[in-house]
Amino acid sequence: MTLEQGLVYGVIALTLLMLAFEVWRYDLVALIGMLLLVLLGTVSVEEAFAGFGHPAVVTIAAVLVVSRGLQNTGVADLVAKWMSAVGDRLAPQLIVLCGLVILSSGFMNNIAALAIFIPVAVRIARKSGRSPSLYLLPMAFSSHLGGLITLIGTPTNLIISALRFDHLGARFGMFAFAPVGLAVSVVGVTFIAVVGWRLVPRREAGTAEGDFRVADYLTETRVPQDSELAGMRLSDLRTVTDADVWIAAIMRDGHRLSSPAGRERMRAGDILLVRAEAESLRQFVFETNVELEESKPLEAEAQEPDTHANVWQELMSRLHADDVETVEAVVSPDSAMVGKTARDLDLRARHGVNLLAVSRCDEDFCRLVGATEIEPGDVLMLQAHHGQLADVLETLGLLPLAGREIHLEPHNVVAGAGIFLAALLTASLNVLTVPVAMTAAAAGMIMTGVLSLREAYRSIQWPIVVLLGAMLSMGVAMEQTGADQLIADQILRSSSFISPTVLLVIIMLGTMMLSDIVNNAASVVLMGSIAVGVAQGLGVSIEPFLVAVAVGGACAFLTPIGHEANVLVFEVGGYEFGDYWRLGLPLELLITAVTVPILLWLWPL
Repeated sequence: MTLEQGLVYGVIALTLLMLAFEVWRYDLVALIGMLLLVLLGTVSVEEAFAGFGHPAVVTIAAVLVVSRGLQNTGVADLVAKWMSAVGDRLAPQLIVLCGLVILSSGFMNNIAALAIFIPVAVRIARKSGRSPSLYLLPMAFSSHLGGLITLIGTPTNLIISALRFDHLGARFGMFAFAPVGLAVSVVGVTFIAVVGWRLVPRREAGTAEGDFRVADYLTETRVPQDSELAGMRLSDLRTVTDADVWIAAIMRDGHRLSSPAGRERMRAGDILLVRAEAESLRQFVFETNVELEESKPLEAEAQEPDTHANVWQELMSRLHADDVETVEAVVSPDSAMVGKTARDLDLRARHGVNLLAVSRCDEDFCRLVGATEIEPGDVLMLQAHHGQLADVLETLGLLPLAGREIHLEPHNVVAGAGIFLAALLTASLNVLTVPVAMTAAAAGMIMTGVLSLREAYRSIQWPIVVLLGAMLSMGVAMEQTGADQLIADQILRSSSFISPTVLLVIIMLGTMMLSDIVNNAASVVLMGSIAVGVAQGLGVSIEPFLVAVAVGGACAFLTPIGHEANVLVFEVGGYEFGDYWRLGLPLELLITAVTVPILLWLWPL
């Protein structure tokens, strides 16, 4: 091993450790790794930054814009609404839900596809009397599998296609992965519907522990001076309201009374931390006239506290007005709110929105709303003027969770679907390359008004773009120093007693394991170079090895941190870290067993 190879290994190991332990966000970590390679002289400045102009990176940005355009057409939302009519049997429900997520994920961003169907799954679960946790993890895993159906289904496919172009002079076609993607999707969903759901932990609705709290909020209210609650015991609360609420704590004179006893008397000025479902919360504040502590009506911020006695009643009456609306939204993993409190964000002043309440799947969660650090998967109840919420949700990185009205605009449907289908057709027939076709589709959707230029830029997940651009420099460093070939040579030494097929399985499983602890795009960049080296050393086709890496990168099922979709359902579904491998491990082994024969059939060694 040369000094340069040692430096490259050291930088990559440091980068992977920082990614695994989340020292900083993955895009910053990737940039640090890239800069270290430049400073150590293993890659030139031009080579380091060339990744940001790589066709794969540009295509990913274009696909995200096209995905947002498809969302704006409303077609996917309409399908989600139709799903409410599915029967009560669990297996058919899982097959249809997971199937729709797979189909959507093949043509749009995985997170967006999953987010569309989360509220549908919740409604179906409640209607059927089951825990929503039985649905959400299978749907998250299905969004991974759907990305394997098309070349644009996931960024890792585009990276693998770029590697094929670098070594063979041709990219994979739009549906080159489809036989593999469809096979693993069918087998995966069948396994989930028949056996896999039994491995998913149940979070029984209506229980005090482990409850799925999609609509169970914690908010803070103040007891006014003239309130009839002042001096009343908690046990007598039912005399003034029938709302199903739980007083989680009382804040009084800077002290917290946690889980106060029924004999505890409320006092004027007390802050009650109230936990309840959305409708019960509205009923409680309506019937008791308590005051909202953190948020105020949007046009009443200048009121003095002594004239603020009926704030909540006024607020709730305005929730149904034409100019004000509320929405329940889940915090995405890359939201600008993560790690910050409502007070830090100053939502009213900066965004014109009130944070009314927070829901978190943690039975010990009992904090002041304004002082709560927001985490991925938290569900927020927000209020703003009509027409503002869509922009606010997009800016803050929030995904609407509550049921919404479906408004189809014929122009958007025809233009959006037509442009997308034209892009698919031209790319499939090799009239245009995938990067050109997707970029043209993105531009066409903007020009026809399917989405605005502002929406287009906001829809691009810039952290992913930065991650890929920076990580590509590591692939260049490995190739130029021979670091990837050195690893491949070590693997090839075992080829005398291990068949190429077994090595193919090892490459796929290795990519899966790496993807479970670091971002799958990063793992595919690194494993892709090694896979090419192994295939070339064996003197066999590189294509099955490349596709094996793509499949391995998509199957990050063992941990919540392996993929953004896993993170999205973690808190919302009330899961624990160890819940993922129970379903994920047998699913990964099954997918490996199904994939390898198909790879050898499509791309013989």
